[in-house]
Amino acid sequence: MTHKVQVGVLFGGQSGEHEVSLVSARAIMDGLDPERYDVTPIGITKQGRWIIAPDAHARLLAQADPSKLPGGSSAMVSPTSVDADDQDATNPLALMVAGEQSPLKALDVIFPVLHGPLGEDGTVQGLLELMGIPYVGCGVLASAVGMDKAMTKVAFSGAGLPVLPWLLIRRGEWEREPAQVLDWVEQRLTYPVFVKPANLGSSVGISKATDRPTLERGIAAAAAYDRRIVVEQGIAAREIEVSILGNDEPEASVPGEVVPSGEWYDYEAKYLSGASKILIPAPITLELAARVRSLAIQAFRAIDGAGLARVDFLLDRETGDLYLNEANTMPGFTPVSMYAMMWEASGIPYAHLLDRLIELALERRGRGRNAE
Repeated sequence: MTHKVQVGVLFGGQSGEHEVSLVSARAIMDGLDPERYDVTPIGITKQGRWIIAPDAHARLLAQADPSKLPGGSSAMVSPTSVDADDQDATNPLALMVAGEQSPLKALDVIFPVLHGPLGEDGTVQGLLELMGIPYVGCGVLASAVGMDKAMTKVAFSGAGLPVLPWLLIRRGEWEREPAQVLDWVEQRLTYPVFVKPANLGSSVGISKATDRPTLERGIAAAAAYDRRIVVEQGIAAREIEVSILGNDEPEASVPGEVVPSGEWYDYEAKYLSGASKILIPAPITLELAARVRSLAIQAFRAIDGAGLARVDFLLDRETGDLYLNEANTMPGFTPVSMYAMMWEASGIPYAHLLDRLIELALERRGRGRNAE
């Protein structure tokens, strides 16, 4: 009998994107071919406890906030109750100290479907590196840089890639001298501007400021999530995205365009309203599509990416100028998420995409931990 690949699917986590992760993980576990893979669900509760059990997904789903579940929970497995002191729950340090006795050591590869801080930002990737376990997606460096909006812009700028004017505010500065911070922003940028926590995803904590009062409220709201806040010049823009797949020789999918249901693509427009439109391929010229794909690959390399990423652009409606927005190193991962749909349109169906990502993870480990 052919050896099945032992895959751990890691989901949940302590970020505000916990519920999004549950949806992505369910899709991946359902999409992995049972003839090729044995799947072990690994859940991380919002309190940071790890649950390695066949019903780990159902347990976390039972504790999830239904209002934050994209598309509702009707497609999920039926949840069961979970005890915070359940004996199956442990902590990552205990798993690592267990050495060869750790249940994770029986796995060939882990698919860390974690969105946001303490999962997508290099922390879990570092743990898996220490344990010597191959994993899908970007390594510690790319994950950390991709999660941090300020450092992403620094990396893009250093590689000569186009980004919009932006400023970095530290929470301590804001708390000490809010009026001076507002003056500083207004002297360097023009309204509208977007205010973002540096280390969150899925548009959590992001707001659009059109005057001084909304800027003040936006900075205060972002500071509740992070000690570092990015303020970026706003433009009338189309949102263009492209998927990246590969290690040393990454490939780019056909581009797609998001037409948000609201004024911009916030959390509700992304996950809850169901009214945003996805256009794949994006209705842009072949020349512009080629430029988007080329810049996306350059951006992926600028952060030292591996495995996958979704690279997002802003296309100025007035000037036609193209700007890099961010590189999402673990985007939403259902069959109807942008990342997967753009590859579907490029000729790689969802199940084959999962196969390729696992192959890339094993390939990367086979070349050594510093291969990228």
